[in-house]
Amino acid sequence: MSAAETGGSQVKSAVRTVELLEYFAHRPGMHSLSSVQEAVGYPKSSLYMLLRTLADLGWVETDGTGTRYGIGVRALLVGTSYVDGDEVVAAARPTLDRLSDDTTETIHLARLDGTDVVYLATRQSQHYLRPFTRVGRRLPAHSTSLGKALLATYSDDQVRAMLPPALAQLTEHTLTDREQLIEELHTVREQGYAVDREENTLGLRCFGLAVPYRTPARDAISCSVPVARLTPAHEQVIKDALFDARDRLTPATRRL
Repeated sequence: MSAAETGGSQVKSAVRTVELLEYFAHRPGMHSLSSVQEAVGYPKSSLYMLLRTLADLGWVETDGTGTRYGIGVRALLVGTSYVDGDEVVAAARPTLDRLSDDTTETIHLARLDGTDVVYLATRQSQHYLRPFTRVGRRLPAHSTSLGKALLATYSDDQVRAMLPPALAQLTEHTLTDREQLIEELHTVREQGYAVDREENTLGLRCFGLAVPYRTPARDAISCSVPVARLTPAHEQVIKDALFDARDRLTPATRRL
């Protein structure tokens, strides 16, 4: 085998390794070899050897029978190190703490990754009735206030290139038509914030603002509140607190 052929084989193995880890990351739990093979399409023999190698290295775990596979602890360690080492997350901590105190509601910092948003930091609500969101959670951008605030920093044509015409429906309120979403993004640009009206989770309304230390923006902050607790006065407090947080966070992150 030539050096070029060896290099090509190594690249293919690296691509397959990443694809496998992403497969497990998006599908919690344990999976049989046949179900993984059906999803990724690799030859079963080479897939088995790759899974065994990843299991030996701690990137993949197996059950007691050794025939089912899931994401391993090393993936958690790498994900945690990403958040721990991110300068924006570090710079945002005091602002997120203050925003949590000012609103008493659940606060998020998230980053646009393709057509999804990924949660980088969260502050839990001080109330008994509250949503739960973990760091590392990935959601479609079109169904969240965070995502819509970030998409609004792109042009209409850029959004069309990013998103398919038909969007995934998470609840009965989710905007599933790309052009309708783009129309809403016009409103987001005008008012400076985005709203998730139970489009991702029933009974939950969220308000999100992009942090414009880059153009287009990469990160956004949001506040989530159960509809049952949202009064006009409380909504105004949340919006004012979010704008204040954005204004404090933007200069703190602009140099990063």
